[in-house]
Amino acid sequence: MGSRPVTRQRPQQRKSQIESDLGFEWGSLNTALLGAGVAVLVIGYFALSRGSVTLAPVLLVLGYCALIPASLLVRRRKPAAGE
Repeated sequence: MGSRPVTRQRPQQRKSQIESDLGFEWGSLNTALLGAGVAVLVIGYFALSRGSVTLAPVLLVLGYCALIPASLLVRRRKPAAGE
C-alpha cells in the first residue's frame, strides 16, 4: 500500500449572492388563496372519481385557472411615499 500525498483543504469562501428584489412578498392572503386552491382541486378530483361530469370540471378549472394563479399574482399594496 502506498501513502497518499497530504493535501490541505482550503477554507470555503462564501460568495456573496446578489439578491434581487422583485417586489413580491408572500403574505397570509397568498397562503389562504393557495390553500383554497388546493382544497378545491382535491374536492374536484374526488368528484371526478365519483363520476361527476359537471361539478368536477368546474372545480378543477376554478382551482387551476383562478385560485392557484391568484395566489401567485395578488400583491399587498405598499403605502406611497409621503402619504
